[in-house]
Amino acid sequence: MSQTETHKVSTLSLSPPTPPRRHRVLAALTTAAPALLGYIAARLVGLAILFVAAPMAGKDALHLLCERWDSLWYQRVADGWYGYEVHLPNGSVHSDLAFFPMLPALERGLAELLPMRLATAGLAISWTASLAAAWGIYAVGARLHGRRTGVVLAVMWACYPTAYVQSMAYAETLFTATAAWTLYAVLTERWILAAPLTIVAGLTRPSAAALIAALTITVVVAVATERNEGLDWSAISHAHRRMLTGVALAPLGWLGYVVFVGVRQGDPLAYFAVQAEWGNSIDGGIALTEMVFEHLTSSAPLAGVGLVAVFTLLGWVMWRCVKQRQPLPVLIYTVAVVVISLIGSGYFTSRPRLMMPAFPLLLPAAVALVRWGNMRTWWTLSALAAASGAYGAFILLGSGPP
Repeated sequence: MSQTETHKVSTLSLSPPTPPRRHRVLAALTTAAPALLGYIAARLVGLAILFVAAPMAGKDALHLLCERWDSLWYQRVADGWYGYEVHLPNGSVHSDLAFFPMLPALERGLAELLPMRLATAGLAISWTASLAAAWGIYAVGARLHGRRTGVVLAVMWACYPTAYVQSMAYAETLFTATAAWTLYAVLTERWILAAPLTIVAGLTRPSAAALIAALTITVVVAVATERNEGLDWSAISHAHRRMLTGVALAPLGWLGYVVFVGVRQGDPLAYFAVQAEWGNSIDGGIALTEMVFEHLTSSAPLAGVGLVAVFTLLGWVMWRCVKQRQPLPVLIYTVAVVVISLIGSGYFTSRPRLMMPAFPLLLPAAVALVRWGNMRTWWTLSALAAASGAYGAFILLGSGPP
């Protein structure tokens, strides 16, 4: 053996072995522990406020979290699969086909496995998914702006105005978890991991269209850039086969459910008809604009002024995300979630909940809070957690759905 070969063998033998996957996961979880503990603390504040306020209003807090509104629709799907409809006096039909199948499937599986009630299973899945979402949000924030920003970002998401939904048997936490980890997978160029995560997201919420758009536009821009640099298609496809495979597989969950509804109803556009019956048709924001205008021209225009101020703030925050130079997939995902939430004609008060998965909206504020220093940051987050909890209790103790 030559001296050079001997040196190579010696170098290889001294290289530290790659730790087992479970050790790497445990190390990553340990690193994310401050974010997860902060997230749990913020949500416990919200739950404590609700569990104190609910008996005073003569209501059961646990019932509000897992056996009301959309939670019941998911449980009906889990119990007997699809086929349940409600015929309203105005002639419209509310079908359970409006609800995507991933959460009901998990509820049914967990209830059969342990066993437990479907309502309890839905709550357990939602709470577990909320931790996975907080971890993913931390991972994205830490990769872009450091660990402290990741921690603050995860806790801020727990203090979002409609964060009470994160403690309900709803699909928002499951969708946000898959979306956050998909974005992290793309940022770390793990496209084969991004594909199944996006498929799961597509079987969870219609908002997965935003995630699919983010991946697709990212790939189109990357390919166009390399084409402009003179690379031919064969070289690009060979160099980026994982990326191209990932983006090709990503829409299968969302498209699969739309096709399922179409086949079941005998109409390729049946899914959109089902959503229209629920009042969720896409109108480009006309219904929202008309509502704001009606409030502005009413005898009490302050509500309209407040709405204009809220949308102005939302636009400014989105502009700050652009100025912050957020990576393209993160920015496209955020903008798409917001747009999808605003261009439908559905129930207005649900729109903040629909925008909750757009967690990168909080990145500019998280970066700013980190600069304040630890004490001011945590006092601010504590106040936000209390305010979010009080608002959540107020909404959940009301009559309308969130």
